[in-house]
Amino acid sequence: MPSQERPWWPYRGSPRRPAPAHRRDRCVHTSSGVAAVLPPPSGSQAANSGVQPGERLVVTGRAGWMGMGRGAGRSALGFWPTLAFLLCSLPAATSPCKILKCNSEFWSATAGSHSPASDDAPEFCAALRTYALCTRRTARTCRGDLAYHSAVHGIEDLMSQYNCSKDGPTSQPRLRTLPPPSDSQERSDSPEICHYEKSFHKHSAAPNYTHCGLFGDPHLRTFTDRFQTCKVQGAWPLIDNNYLNVQVTNTPVLPGSAATATSKLTIIFKNFQECVDQKVYQAEMDELPAAFADGSKNGGDKHGANSLKITEKVSGQHVEIQAKYIGTTIVVRQVGRYLTFAVRMPEEVVHAVEDRDGQGLYLCLRGCPLNQQIDFPGPGARSPAPAAADTFPYEAAAAKCKEKLPVEDLYYQACVFDLLTTGDVNFTLAAYYALEDVKMLHSDKDRLHLYERTREPPGRAAAPRPRLGSLALLALLPALLRAVASA
Repeated sequence: MPSQERPWWPYRGSPRRPAPAHRRDRCVHTSSGVAAVLPPPSGSQAANSGVQPGERLVVTGRAGWMGMGRGAGRSALGFWPTLAFLLCSLPAATSPCKILKCNSEFWSATAGSHSPASDDAPEFCAALRTYALCTRRTARTCRGDLAYHSAVHGIEDLMSQYNCSKDGPTSQPRLRTLPPPSDSQERSDSPEICHYEKSFHKHSAAPNYTHCGLFGDPHLRTFTDRFQTCKVQGAWPLIDNNYLNVQVTNTPVLPGSAATATSKLTIIFKNFQECVDQKVYQAEMDELPAAFADGSKNGGDKHGANSLKITEKVSGQHVEIQAKYIGTTIVVRQVGRYLTFAVRMPEEVVHAVEDRDGQGLYLCLRGCPLNQQIDFPGPGARSPAPAAADTFPYEAAAAKCKEKLPVEDLYYQACVFDLLTTGDVNFTLAAYYALEDVKMLHSDKDRLHLYERTREPPGRAAAPRPRLGSLALLALLPALLRAVASA
């Protein structure tokens, strides 16, 4: 539920170990799982907005508005947080809208500054013009997108506020530069709490680690080693706990096909004590960045910032994210056109949630809903999904998969299924790398190969139901926007 003090900011505070007493730090249930953190307003802005000194506004959505000027009026200060709250309350949706990229580039170009001095106004105006140009380029794919339209209106407000002309030079985004972190250790003054294993070993036995992976058509291996093949088209949460939020978007491999694959991945690392600032990582088809959305490669400016690091293993193909403050390793790959995901995480972190009843769609923990699961056939059977025109015959698919996966386990079966369904030989590599990631990340070496699929019994993984609060907000949205605009 939203805070009564500031209804647009549903969660406050910083999560702490262990889980039960934590408070969520940021709202992350957005239309695409993306959050943007704004600097605190100052002076009259803080008074009008209700934000306490030292706090930061969190604007979320597919790409919440990131530009708020010093002289923004009262209605502007009220509109963006209210819109953020609305976006946080609406269900996730799939969209090709690229407004997040525009927001990130503007954020980088202005180095997060929304109150430029008079000498910096020309540069700020150039950044605004670049921002406006970016929104125009993605306009066709953003029709009806609230975050997009809020950004467009926000740009107009800021250009008017700083007397920026619509015609003039534009700027190139500049990525935030940080000192190169050491590969072997965190900063010397990094607090112990920012290294999960060191802190854990000091007080108790070694932690138990779990693994979750998603690859191919897609095939899901949960934290409890259940193996499922799912439809799950659209945006779905893989992980949602006090420290981390992961959301994937799956799209049809071929027009009209029941086969889907992961085309977009969003990871939100939540602000954690003196260790890391909130960071967002987003990958899409043909775009596997080696940095977070703000251009940085570590956890920000706190003492333990290097306890969160991103490393590019193979350019455009393989990225690894180490979150040592929660003992977590994430591997993201692009294989062919699509993405794969694998994570190693301590059980304590997996179960660090406030609302256990709200985890019904947390795929890595609960698996896919029953109505989203697919029974792929055994050896010699035909795929239940419509086959592509150039799919492999069974014998050829089996031989191709055998080259990379000599053990006829579920990864081998998944490979055969994907070749029969899509005809895309890259799915062979997706299954191969998924198993390689299991070998690297799974703590139980006797459980690397699975041979029996798991189909969730009825009632354990029910289909999602629309929340009453979301439906009510949809009904009230026009009236709320009119009220805020007239404030």
